[in-house]
Amino acid sequence: MNIPGNLRYTKEHEWIKAEGEIALIGVTEHAQSELGDIVFVEVETVGETLEAGETFGTIEAVKTVSDLYLPVSGEILEFNETLNGAPEQINKDPYGEGWIVKVKMSNPAEFESLLDAAEYGELIGA
Repeated sequence: MNIPGNLRYTKEHEWIKAEGEIALIGVTEHAQSELGDIVFVEVETVGETLEAGETFGTIEAVKTVSDLYLPVSGEILEFNETLNGAPEQINKDPYGEGWIVKVKMSNPAEFESLLDAAEYGELIGA
């Protein structure tokens, strides 16, 4: 199981990569493997400011539909439009081309309180 050390993680299986106050967010390799083939991603919160833990969208797989939770408070700046035509990018490259949203963090300190790679690995039994 790939758990990059430069990212932070949530117990709901989202990852976040911060570059200053801007962050990319997606779902972990573990999450995409549990979901199976991803067929649709919906994010209607671009331009909105949400609190950490709020739902920012949904991800639909052949088996189920799951909510996506924002790891940190902030404004949703951008949705990865590539996923409209190729949602399977999340299955193929969850930490790269499969990112879901770009966020401007309201409180970058929230990033530090998230799980690091070792803690996330322990959570999923990796």
